[in-house]
Amino acid sequence: MNLANWLNSEAFTVVGQHIKWSDMIGNIIGLIALALGWRRSIWTWPAQLLSGVILLVAFASAHLSGSAGKQLVVIVVALWGWWSWSRGRQQAQDGSIAVRFATWRERGVLIGAAALGTLAVGGLFTAVPSLSWDPWPDAYIFVGTVVAMYAQARGMVEFWFAWLLVDLVGVPLNFANGFAFSGFVYVIYGALVLWGMRDWWLRSRTPALKGATA
Repeated sequence: MNLANWLNSEAFTVVGQHIKWSDMIGNIIGLIALALGWRRSIWTWPAQLLSGVILLVAFASAHLSGSAGKQLVVIVVALWGWWSWSRGRQQAQDGSIAVRFATWRERGVLIGAAALGTLAVGGLFTAVPSLSWDPWPDAYIFVGTVVAMYAQARGMVEFWFAWLLVDLVGVPLNFANGFAFSGFVYVIYGALVLWGMRDWWLRSRTPALKGATA
């Protein structure tokens, strides 16, 4: 059995739900990545990258081209976020990443991008049913994830709000589509998001080093 086949095999069954290795490992690493993001650690990006690679291999071998394609986008955004944070590691007084609230213009851009992106991706998924089992919720989660990762890379506190909105749809969608472990992890995501949101909110009031940019 090769790695891809093993990732797509069943790890165990709990409460009638079949848990796949790829679903479990990829989402555990994703959970670690979110926790590292809360700590403003640059290691959040390698973790998100690894999570994306594992899920990409799993989905591609299972011939789920839509899901695999989404992971490719997540991987690209993770690489960009890693590069972005690597350039500005000394922005805050404690040597960590400086965080801030987005301007009203930036918030408008994020909301507009999320709305237009969801319409575009949802339309694509609807036109090509093989790309998604549940086009519009799937498009909403995918675009919301990319928007959240972009905001995180820019050090915006709003990134947590974006994750919270993704969570509200992600939990029921994952359970409905048979990805029970993803559903459980999304519940934990919700708790981490609220905790991380509070921490970044307070950190945003800590002034950055003189001359630093966000």
